[in-house]
Amino acid sequence: MTQAKLDLNLMVALDALLTEESVSGAAQRLHLSSPAMSRTLTRIRKALSDPVLVRSGRAMVPTPRALALRAEVREIVERAQAVFTPVGALEPATLERTFTLLADDALLTLIGMRLLERVRRLAPGVCLRLIPEGPGDSLALREGGADLEFGVISRPAPETRIEELFTDDNVGVVRRGHPLLDEEVTPERFAAADHITPSRRGRLYGPIDERLAELGLRRRVVASVPTFSAALMVAAGTDLVARAARRLPEPQVGRLGLVTFEIPLELPRLPICQAWHPRFEADPGHIWLRRCVREIAGELG
Repeated sequence: MTQAKLDLNLMVALDALLTEESVSGAAQRLHLSSPAMSRTLTRIRKALSDPVLVRSGRAMVPTPRALALRAEVREIVERAQAVFTPVGALEPATLERTFTLLADDALLTLIGMRLLERVRRLAPGVCLRLIPEGPGDSLALREGGADLEFGVISRPAPETRIEELFTDDNVGVVRRGHPLLDEEVTPERFAAADHITPSRRGRLYGPIDERLAELGLRRRVVASVPTFSAALMVAAGTDLVARAARRLPEPQVGRLGLVTFEIPLELPRLPICQAWHPRFEADPGHIWLRRCVREIAGELG
């Protein structure tokens, strides 16, 4: 674009195209017609000397150059939007925005649903996109894949802003009538049971196993599943022992015919935090969202 007049609209259109990976999707996002967006894509291709999006079957896929530019383009657009956004007291009732929240399914249930109710009441123009954690989420905040993450934040990017909301503990979960509960749950009896563990990365070993090893014990984890909900569903229909956060709503456990018990080990507490990229540090809408999450966490405490 060195020989062309800089057009911020092209940057906004490029951001929409790279986000949607679809001409029609980008057109809908920017409230344009598909032919108009197609013409804009032609201008972008000429300016970048790159196809940007190419046909792959019935879908379109970004080129390597487009993938390399995606995060930078998103940041430029967000900064430009911030420049032209008047600074002043935020009125949630007039806010129109989509926030993407990243968390494990237990916290999406515990915090996300309460946040959804608050947003519907105070900011009806706000849409929440609640997405579960996945194996490649360590850079989701940096790359714009999520606006806010909450949970146990492990290995964050160096620039990530983190605020602790509360601490929680793990408890054991089994079906009602499980033979483990016929007597006192000792470390030996706990280790002797077969277990199922929730892990988005498929890990079979964790802090529980480390504490058991210190006692010369070892448990058998017969399977891992990607979510806490899946682990609870399996535990409800088997004799496998699962784990969950203590603050998991009791009705959710009760509806599945499950009961919780204290794990007979000294386990580290779980610091539940919210995290965001510094580009949102002073953003009024994001500040309001973080305050809502903080207040909900306080109510849970």
